[in-house]
Amino acid sequence: MTMAGGNEVNLNECKRIVPLNTWVLISNFKLAYTLLRRPDGSFNRQLAEFLDRKVPSNSFPVDGVFSFDHVETSASTNLLTRIYLPAPLDRSRYGTVDLTEPLSTTEIVPVLIFFHGGSFTHSSANSAIYDTFCRRLVTICSVVVVSVDYRRSPEHRYPCAYDDGWSALKWVKSRIWLRSGKDSDVYVYLAGDSSGGNIAHNVAVRATNEGVKVLGNILLHPMFGGVDRTRSEKRLDGKYFVTIQDRYWYWRAYLPEGEDRDHPACNPFGPRGQSLEGVNFPKSLVVVAGLDLVQDWQLAYVDGLKKTGHHVNLLYLKQATIGFYFLPNNDHFHCLMDELKKFVHSVEECSRSKSSPTLLSL
Repeated sequence: MTMAGGNEVNLNECKRIVPLNTWVLISNFKLAYTLLRRPDGSFNRQLAEFLDRKVPSNSFPVDGVFSFDHVETSASTNLLTRIYLPAPLDRSRYGTVDLTEPLSTTEIVPVLIFFHGGSFTHSSANSAIYDTFCRRLVTICSVVVVSVDYRRSPEHRYPCAYDDGWSALKWVKSRIWLRSGKDSDVYVYLAGDSSGGNIAHNVAVRATNEGVKVLGNILLHPMFGGVDRTRSEKRLDGKYFVTIQDRYWYWRAYLPEGEDRDHPACNPFGPRGQSLEGVNFPKSLVVVAGLDLVQDWQLAYVDGLKKTGHHVNLLYLKQATIGFYFLPNNDHFHCLMDELKKFVHSVEECSRSKSSPTLLSL
């Protein structure tokens, strides 16, 4: 009886804070996710694909944005990406895709390589919810988006998602038609939510190690963790859509078999993490939802960047839950878009001290 009562209190509190349509949307996701996960660590992929509403790309613009899919056949994985661009001013060009001309020869057009969330296991680049979000990024933030359909766990464990992200980065950097500015360069930012934020970080680390230039990382409540149980995990367990056991299941499904959550993929600044001190790591915008149970790990990540001398902006949204950005029905959504747009259109070299993070909150 106590357990049921506690769940009812959590449900009522969640409904009070979260906009109703957002609550319905994420609650439906949670119900589906619970059905798809099996106690033995396997996953019902066939049912997952049936439940995941997907949308096709569109060569004729919708709300000022058109998209097309590309499959990299040279890769053994046949990696799919969906590219979103603003509609051409000349309406006679609608329905065609010109891959011979740069985005601009005068203005810089940021290219966002986006990795969708879903705890490494759910969703895809053509899921309706992420297709809509990527379109909003194009229209609101004046960017081009390349959404990556990386391989998912548990069928494809670490490091498959990172390898796919790295392949996507190399492909984007080599595209003439994604160049812009007077220097005719591809101005790349890496972005993602949840597990996608984790992937963005790890692809950026590899880019740093191999000398590939990335201008910045945008991590939306990134999925990090560790062996220890933090205050936020204890305080928010089960209150806002997610339980700590949910998170543990996904880490067991993604990490190499037999590994614990202090693996560097999960805990990048933990006991086995790679030091970023003295390397040319990109600037970062880290968005933390104050009602996300793994926020302590996200804040530890921000602190890790700060201690190793890297520039990081922290956007802490006290009353936000996971997935707040899926619908433009709250102040947090508009705050995020404002900060993201400023971040990708700011001068690359920031004049402020790189060891002092900018704290933004709402």
